[in-house]
Amino acid sequence: MRMNSDQIRPYTDKNFYSLGTDGFGRSDTRKNLRRFFEVDKEHVVVYGLSILAKEQLIASKFVNGAIKKYNIDTNKSMPTKL
Repeated sequence: MRMNSDQIRPYTDKNFYSLGTDGFGRSDTRKNLRRFFEVDKEHVVVYGLSILAKEQLIASKFVNGAIKKYNIDTNKSMPTKL
């Protein structure tokens, strides 16, 4: 759950990124839930690459390549807003 790890954020002097779903109570397979909440391995890879690009440690072309490779819908609504 992101809520727990986000409690650390105020005590760090660097950028802090957390993953998780904060448990939104949907019934489906774990694989489908991970995909829906964008915490499956493909989304985690893209998120990690996007953090590296944001911190200017890699070129953004690697993020775009991963988005295309893993067929990530960048126009999808935030799952927590549905």
